[in-house]
Amino acid sequence: MAKLTREDALLYHSQGKPGKIEVIPTKPYSSQRDLSLAYSPGVAEPCLEIEKNPETAYDYTSKGNLVAVISNGTAVLGLGDIGAMAGKPVMEGKGLLFKIFAGIDVFDIEVDEKDPEKFIQVVKAIAPTFGGINLEDIKAPECFEIEERLKAELDIPLMHDDQHGTAIISSAGLINALELVGKNIEEVKIVVNGAGAAANSCTQLYMMLGAKLENIVMVDSKGVINMERTDLNSRKKPFATSRKITTLTEAVKDSDVFLGLSIAGVLSKEMVQSMNINPIVFALANPNPEISYDDAIAARPDIIFATGRSDHPNQINNVIGFPYIFRGALDVRAKCINEAMKLAAVKAIAELTKKPVPDVVNAAYNLKRLQFGNEYIIPKPLDPRLLTIVAPAVAKAAIDSGVARKEITDWEAYGNKLREMMGHDNKMLRRFYETARTSPKRVVFSESNHINMLKAAEAALAEGICFPILLGNEEKIGNIAAENQIDLTGIEIINLRHDREEERRLRFAQILADKRSREGMTFDEAYEKMYERNYFGMMMVEVGDADALITGVYTKYADSIQAAKEVIGIRDGLKHIAAMHILNTKKGTFFLADTLFNRHPNSETLIDVAKLTYNTVKFFNHEPVMAMLSYSNFGSDKQGSPASVHEVVSKLHNEQPEMVVDGEMQVTFALNKELRDKKFPFSKLAGKNVNTLIFPNLSSANTAYKMMLEMGLAETIGPIQMGLNKPIHILDVESSVRDIVNMTAIAVLDAMVQEQIDKNKM
Repeated sequence: MAKLTREDALLYHSQGKPGKIEVIPTKPYSSQRDLSLAYSPGVAEPCLEIEKNPETAYDYTSKGNLVAVISNGTAVLGLGDIGAMAGKPVMEGKGLLFKIFAGIDVFDIEVDEKDPEKFIQVVKAIAPTFGGINLEDIKAPECFEIEERLKAELDIPLMHDDQHGTAIISSAGLINALELVGKNIEEVKIVVNGAGAAANSCTQLYMMLGAKLENIVMVDSKGVINMERTDLNSRKKPFATSRKITTLTEAVKDSDVFLGLSIAGVLSKEMVQSMNINPIVFALANPNPEISYDDAIAARPDIIFATGRSDHPNQINNVIGFPYIFRGALDVRAKCINEAMKLAAVKAIAELTKKPVPDVVNAAYNLKRLQFGNEYIIPKPLDPRLLTIVAPAVAKAAIDSGVARKEITDWEAYGNKLREMMGHDNKMLRRFYETARTSPKRVVFSESNHINMLKAAEAALAEGICFPILLGNEEKIGNIAAENQIDLTGIEIINLRHDREEERRLRFAQILADKRSREGMTFDEAYEKMYERNYFGMMMVEVGDADALITGVYTKYADSIQAAKEVIGIRDGLKHIAAMHILNTKKGTFFLADTLFNRHPNSETLIDVAKLTYNTVKFFNHEPVMAMLSYSNFGSDKQGSPASVHEVVSKLHNEQPEMVVDGEMQVTFALNKELRDKKFPFSKLAGKNVNTLIFPNLSSANTAYKMMLEMGLAETIGPIQMGLNKPIHILDVESSVRDIVNMTAIAVLDAMVQEQIDKNKM
C-alpha cells in the first residue's frame, strides 16, 4: 500500500465537502406537494400515529436503520484522551464503515463530558432518535459503568465495540484454533496480557464458551493479577489467580493460549518457546503486536498466530463483526444486544471460515487457495459473505432469546434483501481496489499520449494497485505531463520505437510469427506490428514482461480486439470473447453482457457469451440469475433475434442445467419478479431476482448501460473483458480517468487469477 503522508490524510478529510459522511433525502422533494408531505401539513399524520403507538416510529422514520456512534474522546484509537472534538474524525470513520459494510446510517455524536453519570444522562436523552447505539473510544473503567447502565435503562441495541467487538472476533478465532490443534477450551491454560475493557470482555466471553476461571491468568502493567495484590479494582479482582506467580514470563510458561491486548514487544521468543505444544498466540496490540510475526514463527513453527494487522495471516479485525451484528439487531428491532446474540455472531464467523472461499477473496490474499488451517482461522475482512451469514445469525438469536420486537419468517427473502443491499454503493469496487493493493501487478498503459491515460497511471500508482508501464515517446509524454502537472515519478516509460528496443521487437516478432504462421502471418508482417502500441504492449503481457494491458481510449475497439486475438488468443473451448459491465444501482448490482464486442451474435455466439458471463459473475461472488433478453416473451415471436435467443436458452437448459437462466423475455419481466411469476409461472427464474442480463445484440446492450449511466441511474464498472487468455482490457473511447483507474483494478485482479492458473499448471 502506498505510504500515507500527513498532507494526504488532511487533504482526504478536507477536500470537497469537509468530513466523510452526509445526510441525503430518501423521498421525492421536487414539487410543492412533495414538500407539503415531507413537512407541513403532511408530517402531522405520522407524528400522530407515533404518538398513539411509539413502535410505528420504525415504520415512519429512519429510526430502524439509524445508529449513533457516541464518544467522549477519552480513549481514541492509539491517541488516548484527545477530547470529544478531536475524536470526531474517528467517529465519522466508524460511521462510514457501518454504511459501506452493512448499509446502516449513522449520526456521530461527540459528547464533551467525562463524568459517567452526566454522560449517561446525555445518551439517554437522545436515545429515542436511534435504532441502536455504538459506544466508542471511552476509557476504562468508566466505560464499564456507562455501558452497563445504558443497557439496563434503554430498550435499543447498544454495544461498546472496543470491548465486545474484539471479544467476538477473537473468540471465533480461538474456537477454530483450538479445533485445529485438538484442544478443549475447558482444559487449556490462557494468559491475558492487558486488563482493560477489551481484555475484560474477551475473558468473560471465553468463559461463556467454556474456559475455566482457574485456568486463566490476567496480567496488567504491574504484573500478574493475583490474590496477594492489594491494588485491584472491582473489574480486576474477579480474575485474580491463586497461583504464586508475579511475572508475565512465569504466567506464559506451559500455557496454551496467549491473548495480548497491551503494548508492542512485551512477549519474547523465549516466552513463546516455553508454551505448550501447538501454542495459540493472539498478539493484538495496535499498531505493533506484542511479538512480531517473524519472531513468533521463528520461535515456534507449530504456532497459530494472529494479530490486528492486515499484512499477516489471521487478522482479528472488529469490522468482521460490528456492522453485521447491528444489522441483524436492527432488522428485528432488538431491545438489546445480549449474550446469545454475541455467541451467535461468534459461531457464525467461526463456521464461515470453514466454508469454501470465493475466488475474489482468494485473489485478495496473494492468490493463496485459502482454506481452514493454521493461517486461516478467521474470515478475511474483505469477505462479502459476512453480511449474509452473521446478520441472520444475530437476528435469529435475538428472536429465539425473546428480545426481538419483529419476527422474520422468510429467511430466504431476508438473505436476498441483504444481498441486494450489497449493491447499494460501491462496496464491490472498493473490494477490487483493496484486493489489487495486496499484490500490485505491472500494467501497460498503451495509449500514453492521452492525458486521461497519464492521469490514470499517476492515480493507479498512488493508489498502490499497480506498477504502470507507459508506451510512447519519453519526451512527448514528459511534455504532456509537465503541461498538466502530472507526476510520473516512479513510472516506467518504454519507447517501443527506440533503437534500444530492437532486440525486443525482433524477439516479439518471431514469437508472434511462429504462433500465427499457419494463419498466413510472416515474420516481416509481425515485425511491422511491433511498432504499434497495442501489438507491442500485448506481446509484453504474452511473454511475461508485463501482467496486464489497458487500451482503448482512442483506438477503435475492432483494431484493439483484432490485435488481442492474434497476440493473446481466445481461451480453449471458446470461439468468441465478450465484455460485461457491472452496474451498481439503488436496486442492487446488475451484470450486463455483451456490451462491447459482438455486434450481431448468432446462437453459437450467445451461448459463449452466456457461459463467460456466468463464470465471471460467480468470480465476483454473486450467484448468477440470468435473463436472456429480447423484445418478445417465450416463443411469441418465432423469427429474428427472439427465435435465436429461444434456441440458445433451450440449449443451455439441456447442456448446463445448473445454470439459472431463462428467456427469451422483455426486460420488464426480467426485472419485475412479481409480474414475471404471475405471467410466466413456468419460468426457471420463478421466485428469483434477476441480476444478470444477456442482450440479443451489441446495440441494445451498449445503449442500455450508457443510458442508465448518463441518466445517473447507475455507476458502472467496465467493460470487463471475458474470454481472452490473458488480461487485456479494452476501454470505451474517451473513458474518464476514474473509469480507467477502476478498470486497472479489474485488470490487476484478472492478472492475479491468471498468475494462480499458471502456477497450478506447473
